[in-house]
Amino acid sequence: MYKVLLVDDESWNRDIVRTFGSWEELDMEIAGEAEDGREALRLIGELAPHIVITDMSMPGADGVMLMNAVHERFPEVKMIVVSGYDDFKYAQNAIRYGAVDYLLKPIDPKELNAVLGKCRKELEAASQGQSAYALDIDVSMWLSSYKQLMRVHFNELNAEGVSSVLEGIGKELEPGGTPMPGALRQAGSEMLLLLKELMRGNGLAEDALKAEIPHAALNSAGSITAYLKELYEASLEQLIGQRKFKNKLNLEEVRQYIDGHFAEAVTLEGLARAFFVSKEYLSKVFKLEYGCNVTDYILGLRMDKAREWLADENIPIKTVAELAGYEDVGYFYRVFKKHFGVAPGEMRRQKAGLKMSNPEG
Repeated sequence: MYKVLLVDDESWNRDIVRTFGSWEELDMEIAGEAEDGREALRLIGELAPHIVITDMSMPGADGVMLMNAVHERFPEVKMIVVSGYDDFKYAQNAIRYGAVDYLLKPIDPKELNAVLGKCRKELEAASQGQSAYALDIDVSMWLSSYKQLMRVHFNELNAEGVSSVLEGIGKELEPGGTPMPGALRQAGSEMLLLLKELMRGNGLAEDALKAEIPHAALNSAGSITAYLKELYEASLEQLIGQRKFKNKLNLEEVRQYIDGHFAEAVTLEGLARAFFVSKEYLSKVFKLEYGCNVTDYILGLRMDKAREWLADENIPIKTVAELAGYEDVGYFYRVFKKHFGVAPGEMRRQKAGLKMSNPEG
């Protein structure tokens, strides 16, 4: 079993990682938890973990101090950094000390397990004397926006959109010269992991996909783009065939799809494309079945989840907005107040007041 150490001063953040990780499946176990870098260093010496997942911003001995010390004293330990958008520049320096990868808050379960799987592969490679390549944080950073677009286009069966995303990645990899081999390998590996995630999420078998990218595909930005296009197009055709095979629209499947993707850019047009019906027909039958249109249903889901997360005072309102699918916090405030009649902060204060007046409730 590979041992994992969680480091975060907020217990709810550690709870999220503990809950989301597919530990048994990855042959891993959480060996210990620490609230700051100093305690983490002590536990690393005692427990000898293979992987450390650390927040960057902690009081006292923070993630930067921890990473510097681990880099010097325990170079074989794999580090995974967790940070918010606001902390990224702060985290960037520390990542140069050998982090395997980073996760942006709010943590996505699939991304967490993909990164853990990557750690496991590197640990296995190291045990067999093979070399593993280092992560380039800048490559991961600009890839993240392409990944978000790819999720939407793939799930909506938008072949043109999928192709456009991959072409955009190719241009980023070769803006005017020869890219570093590590950047090609990293971009290819991350997009291959994403494809596996998308296939699993849509009930497709991923066994046919190779675990590693062929060396021939890593010769240039054009070759890696062509390789990824071939894989994505084949998977998309498989998904389209699967969806077309069903000759009748199943509204419960549509609803379940929305429930699982409400925080993404789900649109009526995209849903109609994904389920091979016109948007007018989908809108009509959805409203007849559920008593509201698709847009209102998505909004209701987002607002109900936001209200639920607001009840936990440890979760910042900015994080609540992101979890509910709103990158613009100001817009989230306006939508929330229009929906519930009170601002998010006011609702949180009201709930806190109720708890104080009724501590046993």
